[in-house]
Amino acid sequence: MKAGIVGLPNVGKSTLFNCLSNAKAQSANFPFCTIEPNIGVVNVPDPRLEKLESLVNPERVVPATVEIVDIAGLVKGASKGEGLGNQFLGNIRETDAILHVLRCFEDDNVVHVDGSVDPIRDKETIDMELQLKDLETVEKKLEKVARVAKTGNKDAQKEQVVLQQLKTGLEAGKSIRAITVSEEDREEFVRPLQLITDKPVLYVCNVDEGSAVDGNAYVEKVKKAVAEENAEVLVLAVGTEADITELDTYEERQMFLDDLGLTEPGSAKLIRSAYSLLNLQTYFTAGEKEVRAWTIPIDATAPQAAGVIHTDFEKGFIRAEVIAYDDYVNYGSEAKVKEAGKMRVEGKEYKVKDGDVMHFRFNV
Repeated sequence: MKAGIVGLPNVGKSTLFNCLSNAKAQSANFPFCTIEPNIGVVNVPDPRLEKLESLVNPERVVPATVEIVDIAGLVKGASKGEGLGNQFLGNIRETDAILHVLRCFEDDNVVHVDGSVDPIRDKETIDMELQLKDLETVEKKLEKVARVAKTGNKDAQKEQVVLQQLKTGLEAGKSIRAITVSEEDREEFVRPLQLITDKPVLYVCNVDEGSAVDGNAYVEKVKKAVAEENAEVLVLAVGTEADITELDTYEERQMFLDDLGLTEPGSAKLIRSAYSLLNLQTYFTAGEKEVRAWTIPIDATAPQAAGVIHTDFEKGFIRAEVIAYDDYVNYGSEAKVKEAGKMRVEGKEYKVKDGDVMHFRFNV
C-alpha cells in the first residue's frame, strides 16, 4: 500500500520524507528538488510487537511497513502540464492515500513560491489542480457513457446521472470525496475511475518547533477549512522531526522529545495515521524463529489473512488457531493460553481482528 506526499514546492515534503524513511532525499531551498518520485518503505511503529518480542524471545522481529512516495511540488497549471505536471499527477494516481503537507510556519530563510504563508490558499491551489485533472477524466468517461445511454441502456443511464453529479461537484470546486454519492454507486461507477480527489487524505500542518504540541492560528484555519472533508489533520514540526532522526541514540531522541513536551516522534503518529487512512490493520505470527506483523485490510477473512503469508495458505486453508493479543500478554505464553482454554479455532468465515496472534493449518 502506498501513501503519496504532496504539496506546493518548499513546504517541507522532502524533509518529511527523509524523516519517515531515513532515506536522504535531497531537500533544498528551491522548487523541483524532487524530480523522480522517491519511494521509502517505512516501518509501522507498534508497541505490541515489542511486547510479543519480550515474551517469545524470537531470533528476529519483522514489523509491518507502508510505502511512502515523495512526489515533486505541484504548481499552478500542473493539470495542463505546467512544471512537471502530468508526470506528478500520474505519480499521485498510483498511490492509495494522500499526505498533503501545508506550510504553517513563518521563516524568511525559506522562500514561499507564492510569496507569503497562507495554507488555505496553498491547499486550494493543489485541490484545484487535482480537481481539474479529475474533471478531465470524468468528462471523457461521460462522453462515452452518454453515447450508450442514448440507445436506452439502463445501466449507462444510471452511470450518466452519477457522472453528471461528479462533474457538477468538481466544477463547483469540490473534491470527489466531499460529493455525496450512495455507497453502491461509488463502488460501481466512481472507484473504477481511480480519481485523485477520491483518495483518503491526511493534512500535515508543518509548524515551527514552538507550535509542535498545540499548533497555531494557521492550523486552526486548516481544521476549519477541511471540516466537511472527513479528513484528519496532523500537526508536525517537520524540521524538528528531522533533527530528532539525526540523533544517534534512543535516549537522546527521548530527551529531545521530553524537552518539546511530546511523548513520541510525530513521524510515528503520522505513519500510524497513514496506516489507518489506508484502511489497514495488523495481525501477528509469533514463534521462536520470528515474531512478525502482517498487514491486511480491515474486515479481511482468515483465509485472506493467510494468503498474505503465501497464496498456498489461502488455497489450502483448513482452519486458523487464534489468540487475542490481550490474552497472549495476560497469560504470557502460547502454552499458558492453551491451558486456560483461550485459544480459539476459527474457520473460513472468521473476520480477523486487529492484533490477533494466529497460526494457520492448511493442506495443498
